[in-house]
Amino acid sequence: MTLLRASGILLHPTSFPGRFGIGELGLEAYQFIDFLTASGQQYWQVLPLGPTGFGNSPYMCYSAVAGNPLLISLELLRNEGFLAEEDLAQGPEFPGDRVDYEKVIAFKMPLLQQACENFKVRASDIQKTKFAGFCESKAYWLDDYCLYMALKEANQGASWYEWDPALVKRDPVALDHWGRRLNTEIVFHKFLQFIFFQQWSALKQYANDRGIQIIGDIPIYVAHDSADVWANPDAFCLDEETYRPSLMAGVPPDYFSATGQLWGNPVYNWEHLQQTDFKWWIHRFEAMLDYVDLIRIDHFRGFESFWAVEPDPEVPPEEWTAEKGEWVEAPGKEFFEMLREKLGKLPILAEDLGVITPEVEELRDYFEFPGMKILQFAFGSDPGNPFLPFNFPRNCLVYTGTHDNDTTVGWFESREDWEREAILRYLGHISPDGIHWDLIRLALSSVANLAIVPVQDLLGLGTWARMNFPGKPEGNWEWRYWGGNLSPELAERLRSLTYTFGRAPQPKGQSHT
Repeated sequence: MTLLRASGILLHPTSFPGRFGIGELGLEAYQFIDFLTASGQQYWQVLPLGPTGFGNSPYMCYSAVAGNPLLISLELLRNEGFLAEEDLAQGPEFPGDRVDYEKVIAFKMPLLQQACENFKVRASDIQKTKFAGFCESKAYWLDDYCLYMALKEANQGASWYEWDPALVKRDPVALDHWGRRLNTEIVFHKFLQFIFFQQWSALKQYANDRGIQIIGDIPIYVAHDSADVWANPDAFCLDEETYRPSLMAGVPPDYFSATGQLWGNPVYNWEHLQQTDFKWWIHRFEAMLDYVDLIRIDHFRGFESFWAVEPDPEVPPEEWTAEKGEWVEAPGKEFFEMLREKLGKLPILAEDLGVITPEVEELRDYFEFPGMKILQFAFGSDPGNPFLPFNFPRNCLVYTGTHDNDTTVGWFESREDWEREAILRYLGHISPDGIHWDLIRLALSSVANLAIVPVQDLLGLGTWARMNFPGKPEGNWEWRYWGGNLSPELAERLRSLTYTFGRAPQPKGQSHT
């Protein structure tokens, strides 16, 4: 897939401003789309949209395809008559520049339960028909997910492989018994997914109607404690008795880590997936394309070969590392050919960062998947650095930084003198507008077909506004911007650069300098 020359913004919905402690899919989300339109952008990139667990990471969700109910707009529920304004007025005072997840959950979940009860008695016949249609059309993932969530709550949050053995092994009699016993809870989780899908679909339509496409994110691996693994154990490498991973995902030791990274996710049983014509993966992509227009695959290289680590029973789990693993070949070409047969054109972007082999590049290029370039990685070596703009291919995405990087201002402030000198030699000088605008200009002016800028860089924010610190267990995924930050003046400035570098058609009769 070759992209047309364009640009966009990276912003996860949790970072929207608003009165209820976390970004929602209401007014502020629509105002953000209006900002994209006013600034000439054609893409909005989000992180995974799923329901998060411990640590609040969107890359470790309870489902690979469900939506995060914390993003549901309470005000839109009020507008539909399922909540009253006095319900919303009872909330605590939330911080405006970060998400306090515990406080948000304690406030929002009872209100969402109340809205569900009100829906049961107040919904119109049309709304009830739409709800029934949603439950039927999404049953292939919705039923397992909602039962999983209800069972998890009934087991005080315990992971599924710690439940009663009959439930762990999905005994049909046990599933039927608990499905009837937890019917109220199951209906509640179906309601949450219905409302999320309605609100998200309306927002996506609003964006698409204004020429803006949404880039979603598929992490290659899913959380072990998830509805996906519980409902599809044969698709993963699990111990036959304990149902814990028999092979875990990660990356080997490198320059950044002497012991590698052990992520803990179970790797895929690709042999089983091949025998089923990759049914689970194809369903996952089909479900994702209900939410987004393009899909960025996180850790793309895992489709060519993946690092698999066998847990050592002689060593305590907290001491496990990724050192003693091996590369295992994956049937990526066969899978993407099957996916193309099912879906036609593949709207896929490849996160191809890290140590990438010629075989991974060959897989990426065979399907013409655009890869990624990060400007913050460009200045630490010689002119052969692939992240320097003069080394870019056209069919790629360029970022000033991603959710895993420091903000550009924070990054520049932390550089050693020799790297600052290299940056200055390349740029010529640091403009009075700041290093963030220099890198935004560099990204927009590059030959890369698509340029993506995190909102934090548009606003020129420091390290405190960083979205994620890899390896740091707490304090991530919390940043939010204040209402009014995305001003008309900022939109005009970005629009001028966007038109200048040919990333959007200039309106007739207008000139931007």
